[in-house]
Amino acid sequence: MALRTACAAAWRTGTDLGVNNARTLVTTAFLCRRVPPLGPMPNEDIDVKNPKSLERYRSYNRYFKQAQAAKNKPAWWRTFRSYVDNSDPEHGAEKVDIGLPYYCPSRTKEVRERRQVMKANKNNLQMEREARLRTFKIPLERVQETWEQSSGPFHIKRLADHYGIFRDLFPMAHFLPQVILHVCYNQDNSGQVYYGNKLTPTEAASLPQISFAAEEGSLWTLLLTCPDEHLLDNDAEYVHWLVGNIPSGAVQAGEELCHYLPPFPARGTGFHRYVYVLFKQEAPINFQEDVRSSPCHSLVNRTFKTVDFYRKHQDSMTPAGLAFFQSQWDESVTNTFHNTLNMKEPVFEFIRPPVYHPPQVKYPHRQPLRYLDRYRDGKEHTYGIY
Repeated sequence: MALRTACAAAWRTGTDLGVNNARTLVTTAFLCRRVPPLGPMPNEDIDVKNPKSLERYRSYNRYFKQAQAAKNKPAWWRTFRSYVDNSDPEHGAEKVDIGLPYYCPSRTKEVRERRQVMKANKNNLQMEREARLRTFKIPLERVQETWEQSSGPFHIKRLADHYGIFRDLFPMAHFLPQVILHVCYNQDNSGQVYYGNKLTPTEAASLPQISFAAEEGSLWTLLLTCPDEHLLDNDAEYVHWLVGNIPSGAVQAGEELCHYLPPFPARGTGFHRYVYVLFKQEAPINFQEDVRSSPCHSLVNRTFKTVDFYRKHQDSMTPAGLAFFQSQWDESVTNTFHNTLNMKEPVFEFIRPPVYHPPQVKYPHRQPLRYLDRYRDGKEHTYGIY
């Protein structure tokens, strides 16, 4: 019996040894067939333990020339940029400026005016006394006006780039919003539209108040569109409001091409961007092809593309102002779909129903010990809390 066990152990050991040897050979053959490395990494040949062995540059010009030669030398780790350029031909392409021409103010004039203001402030004894007593108040209206006239348009443009407004409305184009657009949905300025703030569809249900600085006799076009709301086409939009031939900034006196429709972001689709675009007209425009029937409650008729609208009238109008906000689903969207658009409300999320528990019995048979926990109300206990 002992001999048989020893022989079996020896045979098992030999078999396992053969399997291990075969597995080692297969692994070695697989490793030999691996792809060799692409190439050496930068500064891989430098001996960090012996820095004195490195070649010393006798002058900065000699170092600069060798650095430029090393930079221009093709390397395998720089191929990702060429891959991106080949896959996306428009990658890094320069965008076209379609906005109003910007006239940079004279720097000398700005410095001279600033020095005059500083000199007048230093000679103002009342301002000095209020500043010393810490009772001086800065008028925020003047700060807002100064911001709008100086760096405000550039900040708005950066925000529009961040939110992808130019990318989705004006592909491969941009503009500087030099005309500041003020949009407010409430009288107390609680529903003010800025540049990416959040408003509920309930707050934006009614017609807003629009104001902007306009010259006497000028004509404008106002557009409200949403690039994220279309239910069938990802590249299309829904026009919510379109007014043309606005005289001197009076939106109520303009020609309403499409009446106002409240935002209706579908449930489960997150936040949608609602963009106000202000165009400055050079002359009165005939908008017969862009007029929608009033009232227009058909989403098919409200399908819209801002870039196509601009290309049609680009010889007579120029984008000049911009304002936008974000909105998410609330209870008023259901009312808009059912009563205004006369359609079923689309829902793009799964509403998990509550867990079903059969009615509780007085004497449960073969139930777990935690049977009563199913019917617990789940409220936090207030024992001893007064």
